[in-house]
Amino acid sequence: MSAHCCEHDTPKPAALTNLPRYRRILWIAMLVNAAMLVVELAAGYRSGSVSLLADAIDFGGDALNYGVSLAVLSAALAWRARAAMLKAFSMVAFGLFVLGRALWSLWSGQVPEAMTMGLVGALALTANLAVAWMLYAFREGDANMRSVWLCTRNDAIGNIAVMLAALGVFGTGTAWPDLLVAMLMAALAVRGGWQVWRQARGELGADDGHGHQPGHSH
Repeated sequence: MSAHCCEHDTPKPAALTNLPRYRRILWIAMLVNAAMLVVELAAGYRSGSVSLLADAIDFGGDALNYGVSLAVLSAALAWRARAAMLKAFSMVAFGLFVLGRALWSLWSGQVPEAMTMGLVGALALTANLAVAWMLYAFREGDANMRSVWLCTRNDAIGNIAVMLAALGVFGTGTAWPDLLVAMLMAALAVRGGWQVWRQARGELGADDGHGHQPGHSH
């Protein structure tokens, strides 16, 4: 599912236009994600849902990512690539954290509250679709822009999965659907982080074109 939107030849950053609009969109996205972080943290703890807690942490990470993107938007390609590498690391770390949290919930045997999962998942999906729609035109920029698009797109996929998990929890009376969705979200985060890391490393090597070897960049 995620491979379809990632197999593109990325145009040069100089070919990108309308950066002021992109900056405004990043500000909106950062505020939306910060608000959803608070909502889903509260709902996740109240309902006992690992997938909601995972989605909340993802919203928080995205809010931070949008802030980093704003900070380096006008910087040189090498600095934007380094910022993308930092974000890639955070995506992978998020995925590993969710896997650990899912294992803990499996051991504790807590069954989440399906109704809260479904309602908050629908709200989160609405927020992410709105942000993804605004970012769609910039999905094929440099690694920094691509990381923003990947995070938002993966979030929307995760929201749909949370809603399906809520149906599964309601129908089975077990925590397994919630845990499976949390693991799926973790896998998407690790995969997306690896994709961004590879592109960012390539951009660092391409930018180091004045007699320096890519392996010597810091």
